[in-house]
Amino acid sequence: MSERLPIIGVSMGDPAGIGPEIAAKAFADKALYGKCKPLVAGDASVMEHAVKIAGVSLGINAIESVSQAKFEYGFIDVIDLKDVELDKLAFGKVSAMGGKAAFDAVKKVIELAMCGEIDATVTGPLNKEALNLAGYHYTGHTEIYAEFTKTKDYTMMLAEGALRVVHVSTHVSLRQACDNVRKERVYAVIMLAYNAMRDFGIEKPRIGVAGLNPHASDGGLFGCEEVEEILPAIEKARGEGIVVDGPVPPDTLFSKALGGQYDIAVAMYHDQGHIPLKLVGFTWNEIEKKWNSVSGVNITLGLPIIRTSVDHGTAFGKAGKGTATEESLVNAIDYAIKFAHQRIGRTGP
Repeated sequence: MSERLPIIGVSMGDPAGIGPEIAAKAFADKALYGKCKPLVAGDASVMEHAVKIAGVSLGINAIESVSQAKFEYGFIDVIDLKDVELDKLAFGKVSAMGGKAAFDAVKKVIELAMCGEIDATVTGPLNKEALNLAGYHYTGHTEIYAEFTKTKDYTMMLAEGALRVVHVSTHVSLRQACDNVRKERVYAVIMLAYNAMRDFGIEKPRIGVAGLNPHASDGGLFGCEEVEEILPAIEKARGEGIVVDGPVPPDTLFSKALGGQYDIAVAMYHDQGHIPLKLVGFTWNEIEKKWNSVSGVNITLGLPIIRTSVDHGTAFGKAGKGTATEESLVNAIDYAIKFAHQRIGRTGP
């Protein structure tokens, strides 16, 4: 592993949400600067305001390029995109201005990573309604990254502790998700999962693949997708020497993965993979009416650059109050650092 500290670019997220303030809290941890060289892409005035909201003692170093960054604890280096009018910013409100600022920040970190100026990207939360209101018609970060990196085969991976899940499909209707379970796509996602675990330092990953139907169809009693689409993809991967099991009934697969039987699980659709991850990472306190924990990382696999993200939304109801936790963002940065070290180690410092 290379000793060079990777440069990590964090997109600010929607300025009306919690993205800026959780970034401020994350950057207030001195230990971060011993692990990487972090910077933020966004609006410097928003980040300055976020520092006050978060109640941390940090200065803002507004810059135009990575070469101007200090990378010193006590400052947040912000590539200032100057795209927010602070006096018009309303926390918790959907706006075209907020959507544009979030999009600009994401596009900037992608550009910096594609040209090699930063080693990895981490995205703060954006609001899909605001994004579309600003004229950017994407269903989320993943699709933005796919377009601007010209990537065809990609997938979302969620991670929380020992549980890692990738998805055959994500932001589509449940009806379309069922139609998307095709052997070519299932095989592609198995390979993306395999390569991701190798990048993560696991020499011979163990992969568990979920069935689509209850009990993985019980031999065809509840559907034909397992036999006709999922199993052929698994057998093709096995033929290439990959350790892969399935189709495993979805109601037991994720418990097995969490317990250590698999390094990563392949889910067939969005909620099949998201529910177990968030059950593990999100903890609601009914007495205090708040989340005790909101942890987990969202990672896009198959890209030519590294992208990790918080596993939560803009939390408009909390924005501007200084109470939002930076836990998921810290986890996302840590994952980005691990992946970046693997790539740096292959290419040299």
